[in-house]
Amino acid sequence: MKSSDSVFDHLEHVNKQQKWIRNFLRSYWVVVFIHFFAQLGAFLFLDYPATAYHFFVHILLIPTSCMVLMIVWADWIHRTRLQLSYYALFLTSTFITWTIIYLNYDIRIITALCLMPIFSAVIFFNKRLLWIPALLQMFAFLTLYFADPHFRTFLTPFDVISIPAFILGGTFVAHVIVSSGSEILNHLHHTMQSKQDLIVKNAIMSKISKTDGLTNLYNQVSFKDYYDTAFDYASQGVTLHLALLDIDNFKLINDTYGHQVGDKVLGTVAQIIQDHISSSDIAARYGGEEFALLIFDKTFDEAYALVENIRRHLSLLHWAELDNQTVTISIGLHSCEPGLNKEQLFEQVDQYLYHAKRSGKNKTITSHSVGSIA
Repeated sequence: MKSSDSVFDHLEHVNKQQKWIRNFLRSYWVVVFIHFFAQLGAFLFLDYPATAYHFFVHILLIPTSCMVLMIVWADWIHRTRLQLSYYALFLTSTFITWTIIYLNYDIRIITALCLMPIFSAVIFFNKRLLWIPALLQMFAFLTLYFADPHFRTFLTPFDVISIPAFILGGTFVAHVIVSSGSEILNHLHHTMQSKQDLIVKNAIMSKISKTDGLTNLYNQVSFKDYYDTAFDYASQGVTLHLALLDIDNFKLINDTYGHQVGDKVLGTVAQIIQDHISSSDIAARYGGEEFALLIFDKTFDEAYALVENIRRHLSLLHWAELDNQTVTISIGLHSCEPGLNKEQLFEQVDQYLYHAKRSGKNKTITSHSVGSIA
């Protein structure tokens, strides 16, 4: 079975080819109308060797109508029978080409138009498709040559040999173009694929270097970078709150129940934090059992409610691994305010966390509550 990526690539390629076919059909309308007005201008302003009736009926109206009907037919095939679009396109271009050549075969260079259907197939980069318009050109030339004495007598023996050779030579050149173009496209595809793989690998490595492997939160190094940037924004008026969260009695958990249980506690606390913060907030594992939060675009009361929700949610969980006991956290919270630099803000929050630990744990301490503790 094809992978989803290869299926989507195939569908995209098909859609592009259908778009190219529509563009070619539009260009055929242009060719037909240019020929129409060129013939009309030649009759009106040049010494045209035909009566008005013969010109308007047999040279202008009937051929133009037939070419228009062919384009309409090809467009209908394109809309209703997509698998036959190529054949309809090449048949239409061959009919238009040789109708124009037949009407103007006194112009020696006009037979060069027979290359138009062949080179129109180049855009599809399919070598097998090149031979369809090539064979159609050869068939159209031979049909006119054997069916129309006037066309036959107009051609010299050199023309009889050179026109088929011209068609085959043009097909060979188109074949070389398609081969070279396919190689270039494949090279570009592999180059782009390699670049995409490199971008993905770099993104993964960047994520690994910035995050803590156990909790999937940012690590201490990346947090410090974000903290510096956040403080700069705060100095420009952005609302910023800093919170430090520490798991109570974590060393006892590790010593009593083992490090595997301790790791599970860390992972669960990190997940609860992620579940409660918004997409604009930043959470990090700052130390062994300590977490740091940068909270943006909230009032102090909203920031306090956020960390309290985290604390209460965790305190209500009972752990089978801990003999159905609960795990609690202590929190220090403070807002960035005028007069505090980033070091002072961090030290202040760290002191609040210390007060929370010393005053019974499982609580959030802020500037509003520290006075009552003292």
